Amino acid sequence: MPSLLEFNALAISLPEVSVEPHFEKTSFRVKKKIFATLNENENRATLKFTPEEQEMFCKINPEAIFPVLNKWGKMGWTHLKYEVLSEEIVSELLKVAYLNIAPKNLKDKINFEEF
Repeated sequence: MPSLLEFNALAISLPEVSVEPHFEKTSFRVKKKIFATLNENENRATLKFTPEEQEMFCKINPEAIFPVLNKWGKMGWTHLKYEVLSEEIVSELLKVAYLNIAPKNLKDKINFEEF
């Protein structure tokens, strides 16, 4: 169960990630495109999945992984209560979100674990 600092560390460990403000949140970007945001006040992250990935991942733990409740959710944006999940699951979900945004030349640098 990663803490706020561990979530940050996992996100910035991915290749060429930048951290920038995004309204009242922190955003994690690759090539200026957001793949995750972090809402520190609510101990919640929001990750970019495809709608199909979102449907599959929400089955892992529907109380900890659930769609954003608006048009963004229909596009795959998904809330993640990272402190409830294992570090392995959070790490793998971050990688999937990253891969949805990253250019092809960076995708080969990602290693997946079985979870």
